[in-house]
Amino acid sequence: MSGRVLVTGGAGFIGSHIAEGYLRDGWEVTVLDDLSRGHESNVPKGARFLRADIRSPEARQALAAGGFDVLNHHAAQIDVRVSVDRPAFDSHINVVGFVNLLDGAGEGGVKRVIFASSGGVVYGDPEVIPTPETAPKMPISPYGVSKLAGEYYLRALAALRGFEGVAMRYANVFGPRQDPKSEAGVVSIFVSRLLEEQPLIVFGNGRQTRDYVFVKDVARANVLASTLPIPRDGEFDAPAFNIATSVQRNVLELAASVGEVMRREPRIEFAEARPGELFRSSLDVSKAKKVLGWSPQYVFEDGLRELVDWFKKEAR
Repeated sequence: MSGRVLVTGGAGFIGSHIAEGYLRDGWEVTVLDDLSRGHESNVPKGARFLRADIRSPEARQALAAGGFDVLNHHAAQIDVRVSVDRPAFDSHINVVGFVNLLDGAGEGGVKRVIFASSGGVVYGDPEVIPTPETAPKMPISPYGVSKLAGEYYLRALAALRGFEGVAMRYANVFGPRQDPKSEAGVVSIFVSRLLEEQPLIVFGNGRQTRDYVFVKDVARANVLASTLPIPRDGEFDAPAFNIATSVQRNVLELAASVGEVMRREPRIEFAEARPGELFRSSLDVSKAKKVLGWSPQYVFEDGLRELVDWFKKEAR
């Protein structure tokens, strides 16, 4: 089954891979992006491109009049550090912008909204690792609060406007097209710095862990979540899915893996820990396996090789 989908942030890292996934599955794809972080060259061939800010009347109207079956929302302010420094800016994009789109989706008869949430931040520093969807929500950064607020708006407006809402709670996504200048992409940062023969900066003691999931696995999960039946048992977490690997990898182990794949010995420089950063994060994906029939297919090192190959081509 396919249909018409609007992918916001589809000129960016994750969104462009998701747009490609929809196209492969026979969907008619429109990408909406303001190009503040994304690049028009990332928009896949076969997708229509619309340049607009998600907070704008134009973005709302695109959904109200576009005849879309699905809104897949990936446009966002993604940097935890920016959210700590500029919480109002973060919330204006991640909350006000999203609500603007939901308003348009309701008016336009959109059937399902897929929302890029974050399992890495909405749970805070959880007691249970890997963390299930039902864990307490205790975000420790404004970015985490804005993602959780987005889930609440999605749930409320889905009930009021008649569409279905699905929240995809990602672990740390990595892969080709990830911006090495963004603080959110430590894998890309490490690859980029090693290629430039620069030291790898490790904040804190390097023992903090993350769960790294490859972007093409994430894209596949989004396409599946666009059409499959979603639980509706009244619980807040029913239409939410962790998309991850359930494997913890600390920053020093990550640096070693990047060095091994690239056949270069990384030089490590330590810096002070950053405020608002989690110490441990890994997500339980058993629900996505059961309901969506999804599980990660990429081994970390294989995904890392694809990322390194992409960087080398970009550097030419």
